[in-house]
Amino acid sequence: MHEALFYQRMGDGRVTCGLCHHQCQIRPGRRGLCGVRENRDGVLVSLVYGELVAEHVDPIEKKPLLHFLPTSRAYSISTVGCNFFCRHCQNSDISQFSHASSNEIPGVMRRPDQVVAEALRLHCASVCYTYVEPTIFFEFALDCAVLARKEGLKNVFVSNGYMMPEVTRQLSGVLDGINIDIKAFTDDFYQQVCKAHLQPVLENVRLFHELGVWVEVTTLLIPGLNDSEDELRQLARFIHSVSPTIPWHVTAFYPTYKMTDRPPTPIASLRRAREIGLEEGLSFVYEGNIPGGGGEDTSCPDCGKTLIRRHGFQVQENRLKKACCGGCGRQIAGVWC
Repeated sequence: MHEALFYQRMGDGRVTCGLCHHQCQIRPGRRGLCGVRENRDGVLVSLVYGELVAEHVDPIEKKPLLHFLPTSRAYSISTVGCNFFCRHCQNSDISQFSHASSNEIPGVMRRPDQVVAEALRLHCASVCYTYVEPTIFFEFALDCAVLARKEGLKNVFVSNGYMMPEVTRQLSGVLDGINIDIKAFTDDFYQQVCKAHLQPVLENVRLFHELGVWVEVTTLLIPGLNDSEDELRQLARFIHSVSPTIPWHVTAFYPTYKMTDRPPTPIASLRRAREIGLEEGLSFVYEGNIPGGGGEDTSCPDCGKTLIRRHGFQVQENRLKKACCGGCGRQIAGVWC
């Protein structure tokens, strides 16, 4: 157990968790919606501090982050728990574990210095907090990130973007990059599929960008639920309003968890979504989960020259020259060193 950050005592034994926009009011002996923060006699504690259930070395391209240290390796960690309940979650075995297993908290205990030491030993360039919503293990992620920074490593989140603004601001001091899911562009989708709301996610995309954290956005296209041309166009316009150079990943859905009634995303849908993003003025739109076809490549928005050629999570060719196009010299937005 580890005392949580961002909570307030209510005076009647309850506490209000201020970590994410659910703002759970938690009675003594009960947990918040994430399943991993518990009120112990008026003290909110994290039950997952250091309790890792996943420790892997991943290519940074898998996150996906395509404008962030290409070809580098990310030491990726996770605990159980999540503050969303997505019906199509591909990591439901760990994200929903505490709800499905009588509130059990599994994991192998790690200290922040052990995580950082292992990342360095395995020649990783960053520590990535991922697989579930990393905000729910914020205290451990923060301690790891502070130490990682001191050791010359970068820090990245793969996130649903539902943290409170105060949390975003604290994270911005140690976070170098974040991929935020905009799961759809309607609040109905968020309420029905994720049990959350859209607007806080949009506000965090804007706030992280304003605070200087490198932002990329991912949208999983689910046939018939969030893939209409009008919705995708609105979503692209929102991203453009924050910055036209934010990369947008439109990725393919495959039936999983509680959403097996939908077919996989057709390739044509990904192609059209990418076209829409480019039509709306985004500089970088990528197709994901279906390798090949050129939708994973980075091209110069000005001269059209292919700068980084990819297949799946592998970079096959990198023609960037000091973060600029080797053809026309345009600077390409990203974190390249």
